[in-house]
Amino acid sequence: MTVIRKIAVTGPESTGKSWLTRHLAGYYQTAYVPEFAREYIERLDREYVQHDITQIAKGQLSAEYEAMKRTRGLLFCDTELIVTKIWSLHKYGSCDPWISAQITNNPYDLVLLCDVDMPWEPDPQREHPHLRSFFFDWFLRELNAYGFHYRVIRGRDEERLNNAIKAVEDYMAETG
Repeated sequence: MTVIRKIAVTGPESTGKSWLTRHLAGYYQTAYVPEFAREYIERLDREYVQHDITQIAKGQLSAEYEAMKRTRGLLFCDTELIVTKIWSLHKYGSCDPWISAQITNNPYDLVLLCDVDMPWEPDPQREHPHLRSFFFDWFLRELNAYGFHYRVIRGRDEERLNNAIKAVEDYMAETG
């Protein structure tokens, strides 16, 4: 039986998470899970509400379970549930307890936290260009509070990808 190691790529808006996730999966020739929130929100014919964040979290986990069936040992996930927790707390002042429980119940072997050292790229789904450092610090606090194994990934384009590959390789060497 193949051991599947889940690696999440997370961080504030417009930090290259989707690009990095796709490229890591390509480099390691394995499956990846796209960001479910993007697809979910694109299908809405209204503004999203707090309940939608829980549905997004459920959809993200479901997509991860499906992708685990077709992976080759490593599974790269574009975002994870800390994103939904932070998003809900910031926008609504509370978070569905189910989301918090799932963060603990569905840990990742490694989390790659994308730094805010890339330029902001406007997108209709992005909301806080001026708060990226604020959110980055919040991600750090959450990752530390949960005790997750993480690495901060910096650089642009190929440099960012190479730094992420090095973080994955270092993790694999550390854990066997």
